[in-house]
Amino acid sequence: MSAMTRRALLTTTAGAAAGVAVAGCGASDGSHSGAAPSARRTGEHSGASGARAPSTTVRLIGDGSTADTGPQPGQPVVDRLEPGQTPPQFVVFSWDGAGEIGNGLFPRFRKLADDHGAKMTFNLSGLYLLPESRKLQYAPPNSPLGASDIGYLADDHIRMTLDNLRQAWTAGHEIATHFNGHFCAGAGSVGRWTPADWKSEIDQAVAFVTQWKTNTGWHDDEPLPFDYAKTLVGGRTPCLLGQDNLLPTAAALGWRYDTSNPGGNQTWPDKMQGLWNFPLQLIPFPGHTFEVLSMDYNMLANQSHAATKSDPRNYPYWRSQATASYIAGFQRAYETNRAPFYIGNHFEDWNGGIYMDAVEGAFQHIASLGYKDVRLVSFQQLSDWLDAQDPAMLARLRELEVGQQPVGGWKRFTGQVPASDATGAAPAAGAAAPVPSAT
Repeated sequence: MSAMTRRALLTTTAGAAAGVAVAGCGASDGSHSGAAPSARRTGEHSGASGARAPSTTVRLIGDGSTADTGPQPGQPVVDRLEPGQTPPQFVVFSWDGAGEIGNGLFPRFRKLADDHGAKMTFNLSGLYLLPESRKLQYAPPNSPLGASDIGYLADDHIRMTLDNLRQAWTAGHEIATHFNGHFCAGAGSVGRWTPADWKSEIDQAVAFVTQWKTNTGWHDDEPLPFDYAKTLVGGRTPCLLGQDNLLPTAAALGWRYDTSNPGGNQTWPDKMQGLWNFPLQLIPFPGHTFEVLSMDYNMLANQSHAATKSDPRNYPYWRSQATASYIAGFQRAYETNRAPFYIGNHFEDWNGGIYMDAVEGAFQHIASLGYKDVRLVSFQQLSDWLDAQDPAMLARLRELEVGQQPVGGWKRFTGQVPASDATGAAPAAGAAAPVPSAT
């Protein structure tokens, strides 16, 4: 079955008058001891690849599918922007679905990130750890038992996914959620779900991750090295639908952020119902007067009208166009208001894999610039930094519109915010001091 027939296409628009601005979701094919890194500021380039924390005691949780192995390795010390300072440029690369089906995309981008000391967010679909033989354990809201618009992974692909999740978390990346069945249309669409429906979906997503040994029978395999019930603090809904009813449930569960808004601008984030709102953003789209959402599927939707296999003669231009679009979004933020920049992706080979190449090309370009004030982080790490800031400073940053430079320069602009002791969540007492960065 083809990739597009296994997912519902989306109808979400994002304010671009002329462009197709929809968000698709990645479904994977369902057929078949070293020294800890030194302290550094949130997302600051470390030069390390795959650095591991010292060995620690492993406390198995439940049936042993997950374990408490202590603090996550590779997490930087949170710093605080002071009056007169220039804010860092945060960039978040995130992945929806986050399953590995033998095409090497999960390890490809883990290695890319680790080679540059970067962190990413992997939004795991809970069904990717549930064997199809046990699919009737999934009770999606408003749909039959076991229903799924992304199918189920073969057993060997579940093992590959587990292995990549272990390595990703140990390297410091975030494991968030993309929920389960990915319903985008009809009576079962996530856009119709109530807060109670979202609670059921989240509970099931957590259960599939924390009970995969029971569901697979692989009791001798290594656990996932994290307590998912505690470390899960955010995610992205299928098709960017249903955020309004998700937020009350997410807030009640203690989540810290959500990335399900169907389109936003490149401005500094604010909170919605107590959670940081990190929407995909409208960014320049070379060759067009309209802008496009910062997600690989939206590039595809505008270039090939959602066809995943098109005329290969178009691929070189489309690849370079998508790469240039991501780079343009980064440059606009870096050279003006320094708003955090978010990019959404899927582990897919749409149109010959050109969007994977485009994402890697943009990442390589940003990393090659060598800017010490650029931080490639996860959404959780960005939330950590925002929570540690003076609310007055964040309010000042939110005054800047898309592409607007601070009047009089950054020293004057942030210098007009009086120093304050007020923070949302300051670093823990006794934490190592952040490493100074070059100016």
